[in-house]
Amino acid sequence: MRVLFASSEVFPLVKTGGLADVSGALPAALGAINVDVRVLLPGYPAAMDAAQGKRQVANLGDPFGIDAETKLISAKLPGSGVPMWLIDCPALFDRAGGPYLDATGADYADNAVRFGLLSWAAALLSTEGSPLKWRPQVLHANDWQTGLAAAYLHAWKPAEKPGSLFTIHNIAYQGLVTKDWLPRLNLPWEMYQIDGLEYYDNVSFLKAGLFYSDRISTVSRRYAKEIQAAPFGSGMEGLLAERAGDLSGILNGADYSIWNPAEDKLLATRYAAADYVAGKAANKAALQAELGLDQDPDAPLLVVVSRLADIKGMDLVLEALPLILRQGAQLAVVGAGDRSLEDAFRAAAANAPRQVAVEIGYSEALAHRLMAAGDMLLLPSRYEPCGLTQFYAFRYGTVPIAHATGGLADTVADTSYDSLMTGTATGFVFEHASLGAFQWCIERATELFRQKDNWRRIQAAGIAQDFSWKRSAERYLAHYEALTQQPAGTAA
Repeated sequence: MRVLFASSEVFPLVKTGGLADVSGALPAALGAINVDVRVLLPGYPAAMDAAQGKRQVANLGDPFGIDAETKLISAKLPGSGVPMWLIDCPALFDRAGGPYLDATGADYADNAVRFGLLSWAAALLSTEGSPLKWRPQVLHANDWQTGLAAAYLHAWKPAEKPGSLFTIHNIAYQGLVTKDWLPRLNLPWEMYQIDGLEYYDNVSFLKAGLFYSDRISTVSRRYAKEIQAAPFGSGMEGLLAERAGDLSGILNGADYSIWNPAEDKLLATRYAAADYVAGKAANKAALQAELGLDQDPDAPLLVVVSRLADIKGMDLVLEALPLILRQGAQLAVVGAGDRSLEDAFRAAAANAPRQVAVEIGYSEALAHRLMAAGDMLLLPSRYEPCGLTQFYAFRYGTVPIAHATGGLADTVADTSYDSLMTGTATGFVFEHASLGAFQWCIERATELFRQKDNWRRIQAAGIAQDFSWKRSAERYLAHYEALTQQPAGTAA
């Protein structure tokens, strides 16, 4: 099975969120079950610097008329050795900012062309027009940045069309551009219609992927159902409901080669599952010292590793903070996001420096240390397609407090008398994204934290969870095999 996996970010080369973790780990897991997978990624400076064994394999010319040639670079993904191709076009990708935003936090004005090129290259490499001998049987595109790939395949009508799978990692990001971009993207005007690229008088890269791909997946079963109705569908619910038969939820996995407390070199003290009680105590003491928190092993340590945004429920964390402090608990936060929330968390830390510590900006090392030291991980997201941090928390013996949405609902089992006695409780879950429900969950958790035997039952059940990528990779392979067996051109 030959699969081209197209993504706008791949760990460890470039990362802004969970898409990068998935795009780094899933291809490696697919390779382990004998899928011949190649990753396609824009040639950002960090990626060009860190990719291994680089060599030019093709010149793709100047398809969008930017007066700059595009070259295709063959390389290996560091760590896993997964084969990959980098789209080397410095005029579009050699920027001082991030993958999507400039140094001021604004979208690049030419993102339509930048990710149009990524989609165009993915489609080209999947057809008889490819300059390479290797051609995929399946094109697996991810999120809006690759959404036009299936549209190009539809427009070109190649003699041999690969099966196409489009994965939604977060439907809120839709890649909207004005219709004036359509000619520059080399797509025909006849595709600009409601049954096509048009979306409220704009062009949506995301809708293109949803409409033209043979199959659609998202990253949890619950989220696959949620996005077929408002508000979770973000305006795409009608299309997704129509394509419900082609839509499935495949849960993300955890990369335990990176998130494993027994081998994690970023921790103050590494620990195996059998020694998690002592290991977490040592890491908690070290983190309290590092962050200037009170050295109190009996104070519940609540941690946040998240983008600081209302959709992540970070406003609820701030509103619940007085209760957290009254419970004698501590809060440690790492993340970045909305400026007002960043400022509010900074102020909270300044007002209670022995109980609250905040690091604005993402730190991979600190995220690992918070997982190892924390007693509870706060996940009050208003919606969450899958979530990955709960998987990491389980493995490190940190207990999630989560809103019952998307992948959080699929993976965190609430603590009740029955689930505690049967050893199936792995966290604390609240059904409604309200302050009262969230606070009640925190109160339940901090009360049980002081009942050490019961708390360790919950921790042990979480540690025993297995969310490795192998199971998810096997489900993706089943989708790939179904795509290669269906008649050509079955998508819209």
